Order: sequence, then structure tokens, then C-alpha cells
Amino acid sequence: MGRKNSKKKKKERHSAHEQALNGVIDITRSGMGFVTIENLPVDVMVRPADINTALNGDLVRVKIKEERKGGRRMQGIVSDVLRRKQTEFLGKMEINDTGDGKGFGFFVAESDKPMPDIYIPKQNLNGAKDNDRVIVRMIEWETGGKRPLGEVVSVLDKEDSNDVAMKEILLENGFPLEFPAEAMEEAARIPDQIPNSEIKKRKDVRDILTFTIDPVDAKDFDDAVSFRVLKNGNYEIGVHIADVAHYVEEDTALDKTAYGKATSVYLPDRVNPMLPEHISNVLCSLRPNEDKLTFSAIFQISPKAQVKQHWLGKTVIHSDHRFTYEEVQEIIEKKEGIYVEQLLVLNQLAQRFRKQRFKNGAINFSSQEVRFKLDENKKPVGIIVKESKEAHQLIEEFMLLANRTVAGDLAKVKVKAKILTFPYRVHDNPDEEKLTPFVAFARKFGHKFDTSSPDAIATSFNKMLIDVHGKPEQHVLEQLGIRTMAKAKYAIENIGHYGLGFENYCHFTSPIRRYPDVMVHRVLQQVIEQNVVLDKKMEEKCKHCSERERAAMDAERAANKYKQVEYMQNFLGEEFEGVISGVAAFGFWVETVEHKCEGLVSLNSLLDFDDFRLVETDYCLVGHRSGRKFRMGDKVWIKVIAANLTKRQLDYEWVVTSGLKKEKRKR
Repeated sequence: MGRKNSKKKKKERHSAHEQALNGVIDITRSGMGFVTIENLPVDVMVRPADINTALNGDLVRVKIKEERKGGRRMQGIVSDVLRRKQTEFLGKMEINDTGDGKGFGFFVAESDKPMPDIYIPKQNLNGAKDNDRVIVRMIEWETGGKRPLGEVVSVLDKEDSNDVAMKEILLENGFPLEFPAEAMEEAARIPDQIPNSEIKKRKDVRDILTFTIDPVDAKDFDDAVSFRVLKNGNYEIGVHIADVAHYVEEDTALDKTAYGKATSVYLPDRVNPMLPEHISNVLCSLRPNEDKLTFSAIFQISPKAQVKQHWLGKTVIHSDHRFTYEEVQEIIEKKEGIYVEQLLVLNQLAQRFRKQRFKNGAINFSSQEVRFKLDENKKPVGIIVKESKEAHQLIEEFMLLANRTVAGDLAKVKVKAKILTFPYRVHDNPDEEKLTPFVAFARKFGHKFDTSSPDAIATSFNKMLIDVHGKPEQHVLEQLGIRTMAKAKYAIENIGHYGLGFENYCHFTSPIRRYPDVMVHRVLQQVIEQNVVLDKKMEEKCKHCSERERAAMDAERAANKYKQVEYMQNFLGEEFEGVISGVAAFGFWVETVEHKCEGLVSLNSLLDFDDFRLVETDYCLVGHRSGRKFRMGDKVWIKVIAANLTKRQLDYEWVVTSGLKKEKRKR
């Protein structure tokens, strides 16, 4: 009997050891790996000898070889690399010239994470010389193989530090700089001309007034709006979206490459596109005076902004005009210009939609975009602050209408009594742990919050945002309010979108730059054709797209920080007024009023004045002896003391000034 129990326990331990789990591996400088696995409270430790061919950030399958005992971590072995975070790397070449024409090289990555040198055979050097800084693509690494095999993608210009920095940021976040040859060949084979046979399959709306409204420097126009007045006095308004899925067929090299990236990345001086330029800027871009294939949501809307009916389906359009946001804003303000009547009607409807949206629970956080003005060498020479105006809101509201209409229709679809697997864009209720201290902080400024329900919280937020407008505490309360919010993501479980106040929502309107929109188009077309195939991997795809979206945001933040540091190098030793934008136990961050550039005032630089301690509930540092407070939202004067481009870090120093000195500076 005892032996049987012993065997059973051994069998249970054996099965536990054999279980394989998927997760993302983080490799430390020492070479130790830690795999984070969803729904596991602790990560799995992997010793350097058991990491196999995994590199930092890869999605891996790990087999548990030792269960957690006595507070020790579980240990595992990487059995497979499921998806590489990064296949292109920046570093230096070491060329071994054998003198017989059979030379080869080793690529040494510039990384603080351990990784093996990559073997580059002579035919893959592509002109690289010894000690050149290059970008190398890893093309093969067999399990058990000592070294990966690679090829030089490009040799970097040593003089162009900005170009190298931007490329490094993209690569660090897993965005390859070049498209694979197979994907480029597929893109090149797509014909530019639209065959009549394809036009006959679609609703032809080429004779209806249609135009695009985009940023002045945009080249990939993925949405257009059409307008006409119907005999019954209602308006027919079409939201027409580039039909990327028509050109990018599922499971092709082009599709796999787009899915791998999942998003375009917008840096201050360049775009790293999800799709090759010929597709994003030519074939699919809804350029004026060209016939284009689109997927459309066409609405019949009353003058009081009531949606009477809608139609979803594939169309062919012909854009009559390409507007910039600035041009449309001027037409709205001056009430004159080309298509002024149509634009004014669209604007009136959009503002009604917007008002109703906030009434229904959407939260009205103001948006402000900071961009850099660059010279011909891509050096920052100025700051441009862009605010959301009515022209932006016009497009935003009609895109929101299309997105929630598509999601609303597909939420009703059942396939053999099963819910349709579909990539919703969801946003959870505020995080209670983050909300509680924020509510207490807002109360100090006289703002009361009703936290009895998610709807009541949204109403309280909107009331606070109205009341605080134009007051000194506006910036801090808006920033802290945003931090209480959950992050929006893609998921097959439809929990709604809290921030927008929508029960059903998805991304349908930007397939040139977002892969989830391509997924939505494919599912919608299957539903229209009544030929739905439930995608068992949809949840996995949603997680991947959410992860890539976060990586793109990290890349964009890092690139903006680089430009901030590069710009502020011009002002070393100078003093500026700023606003405290964050606090921590080791200091506080200040964003300059003039440049919107953020730097750190270290606690060490304050030791001569007082011994400061962090008070988390009040978002401030407090002096032990003086009681002096540095609180989020406070205005202070700082001196720029260091600008480190390598670390992408600005260091400021608090300047003790009298009110008189401040007034002189302001003048």
C-alpha cells in the first residue's frame, strides 16, 4: 500500500516536472533567465545552461524541472522559442580575413543583455568592413547550435548619431528596420490597376462627394468621409476605410510580417511602417483623384444627429479632395472655403455626437500633443504643441461611430450557438487601488467623487475636469486622473470601453497602421458572406497586438525623450520655469513650461536645503525640518545641469529664487 502511494507521488511530481508553460523571458546581465507566465504568481528561473537559444524578451516554452520548495523559485528549461522579440541587432563587425577569399565575420551586439556573437559568412557581409557599426539580421539558429547565423542588413553612418539612435530604439523594442525579401516581392507583384471584375462586386460610390482630412505630413490616408443630402432631408455620410485585407491575404509572407509588427511606429523624424511603402502610401492610401477599394460604414443621419440606419460592406470610392486638419479648422472658423457647407454640417453633427458621448459617460480628458520642429539634419530647433480642435474632433467622432457600429453589429452574431471570436477594443473600469488615493487628493482641491458605481465615477471625473479647467491644479489632476485608468487592450471578451462609454467597441478605421483593424475587416467580411470560421487563436492574436502596441508606445516615448535631451543640450546652465510632473523617493520630475521637456531633480541635490521624505498619499516630497513641499503640479524654477543622450536623461537642479527675481525673469 505504501509503495503504491509512493509511486503515485512520484508520478505526480514527474507530471509536474514535465508540464510546459509559455511565457516571456527576461535575461539578466549575469545570464540568468526569468520567465514571466500569465496567471502564475512567481516567475520561473532558468539557469544560463538551460536557456537554449532564447534571447531577452522572447516568447518561450519552458519545461518545469524543479517545483517551488521552501520559498525557492521554480526552475525550468527553455525547450522552444515560440516568437522572437528581436531578429535585427545593432553592433560591430569583427572580420576574420583568411587571405584566401574565404573570410568571414562575427557580429558583436551592443547590448547590456548577454547574447552570443553572430556568425556572418563572407557572402552575407554585404560590404561591411572590420569595426564597422552595422545592423545584422539573425536568419538561423538551430537548437543546440553554438552560434546563430546572420546577414548584414546595413552599414551605419558613424557621423549620423541621430539615425543610429532612432534605429537602436526601434530594434530594442522588437521592430525590424527592413521587410523580408519575400514580403517585398509579394508587395511588388500586386497590380496597381483595379480590375472591373472587382469593382462589379462592390457598392460603387465614386460619384458621391468624398474627401480625406489628415495631418499635413501624412502619406498613408486610410480613412475618407463622403457626404450627400437625401430627398428626405437626412444626410448620407460614409466612413470609407482602406481595404487592406483585399491586398494582404491571410497567411502570406506579407501578412505574417504585418502581424509580427502589428502596428506602425511613429518617431519624431520617421515612420517604421507595418506594411511596405508601396502598399501603405500608394495602393491602399486614399489619395485624391484616384479610384480606391474600401470597406465602408455608410450612415443615414438626421439633422439632429440621430442615426436612422446604416450599411456595412465593400465599396469603391474616388476622393475629390485632400484636406489637412489646419485647412478644415480655418474653414470651420471663417465659414468660407471649398466644400464649406458640407464641412459645417459634418462639424455640427460631430459636436452633437461628442456632447452626447460625454453625457452617456465618456470621460473628457483633454489631449495635447507635443512635437519637435526639426531642421534639415533632423535636429530639433523648436517645440510645437498641438491641441485637439474641432477639425480633429470631426474625424474622431465619425471614426468612433464606425468603430462602435461594427462592434455592435458583430456582438450580436452567433455561430452555431457560439459567440463570435472577435478582437474587441476594451477598457476596464478604474483601478480601485489607484483611484482611492486620487479621490482623497482631489478632495483637497474641493472636488468630491461619487465612487458608488463606474458610471458615477465617470460623472465625477467629468465634473472635476470642467471645474478645474484653467486653474493651477488642472494639469496635475488630469495627469493623476489618467493614471487611475486601466490600459485599453484587444480581447475577445467584450467588457466594453469604459473611457469612451461604449458597450461595444473595436478598431476598424486604421488598417494601414494597425493589424487588429485588418483582423476586424476579415471577420466582418466573413459575417457578410455568411461564411464564418471561428479563429481559435484570436485571443493569442489579441494579446500579441496589445503587446506590440505597448512596445510601439515605449519606442515613441524613448525617441521623444532622445529629442528632448538633444534639444535641451542647447540650454545647459540656463534657468527655466517648470511644473512638477512626478515625485519619487529619490527626487522629483519637472516639465519646463516653455519647452515641455522633462528632467529629474535628484534628492541628492536637495540635501543642502533639507532632508526630504516622500509622502505618497499627497504626491509630494516634504522637508523634515522646514516643512517645505514639492508637490505634483507646483511651479518651480530649475537649472539645466546635464543632458545625457546615451541614457536619454535630463538632469535639473532646483533654483531657490525670490518672487522679485522670478518677476524679472518673466519680463
